[in-house]
Amino acid sequence: MRRTLPALLTLLLTASCFGGANPPPPGWEGRNPGRAPGVTSVTGARAESFATSGLVDAGLDGGTRSRVDEAAAHLGLCQAELAAARVTFTPVPDKVMTETCGLTGAGTLDVDLGTVARLRPAAPTMTCQTALAFSVWRRQSVEPAAREIFGQDVVEIVHMGTYSCRSVSNRPGARPSAHSRAAAVDFAGVVLRDGRRIMVKDDWYSETDEARFLKRIRDEGCRVFGTVLSPDYDAPHQDHLHLEPGGRPFCR
Repeated sequence: MRRTLPALLTLLLTASCFGGANPPPPGWEGRNPGRAPGVTSVTGARAESFATSGLVDAGLDGGTRSRVDEAAAHLGLCQAELAAARVTFTPVPDKVMTETCGLTGAGTLDVDLGTVARLRPAAPTMTCQTALAFSVWRRQSVEPAAREIFGQDVVEIVHMGTYSCRSVSNRPGARPSAHSRAAAVDFAGVVLRDGRRIMVKDDWYSETDEARFLKRIRDEGCRVFGTVLSPDYDAPHQDHLHLEPGGRPFCR
């Protein structure tokens, strides 16, 4: 027993020094901590232990945004909803860059096996909540709208980034952007199967089917995301839609 005591103390000290996650920056205490692949909830439950609702494949209605937010409140359930829909979400380690910038409960949104549309650039880093909201919007708004209006599939969804340690609209002195937490996507446009590009910067103000498509998916995005900002909002959003889940609804 005496021989094993030093080894046990060493093991405990090692675990206390190296086993814990990075502490969250100030103001992040209420956010869900990230977990290693397989252990995916604040209670340590694994993804397969969650009963999923088929949220990604459910049609949009007045309760979609609330259901996304409720599922995302538990990291394990959020990941399980994505996995059940065959959306590849690969967790990344939590990290703290500054007091206002870092990753918690985030991962890369990779190939969605339930659709032909692919993200460009591929595999952006975002919170699970953002990935879940985006996946719902992609399947229940973007793709159906393209098939209805243009009679063909979307093959690429073009974005301008998700994770960036910066302030809102890069304005000096402004509050930190949701992008500093990887909690937003800047959607630029889509590419159809025939190669046609429909871009916010080119088509928003036109009187065309392209403009009708973009404004429809903006409006439907407001049923999924908490904050949706378009060219109708301000000058910095003339070339993209800012899509941010959670919080009080604001759509413009």
